[in-house]
Amino acid sequence: MKRRKHKRPRSHKGHDEGSYVCPTCGESIVIPLDRSGGDEQRYVEDCPVCCNPNLIHVEFFAPGEPARVWAEAE
Repeated sequence: MKRRKHKRPRSHKGHDEGSYVCPTCGESIVIPLDRSGGDEQRYVEDCPVCCNPNLIHVEFFAPGEPARVWAEAE
């Protein structure tokens, strides 16, 4: 008889992951997301691949819906 593995409940501390495509080099970049910063967030972050600065946009929606993440070259 097989034993079922129990999945750990996912932590809902406001942390999640999102991704965007760097507008300069075209790489897909995965970033941590934190809803505690507000439903609409904007900040500058250097691409970890090409080192060019990007203006990151994050929009959170209802719980359970994925956040919208995109970037513009700064």
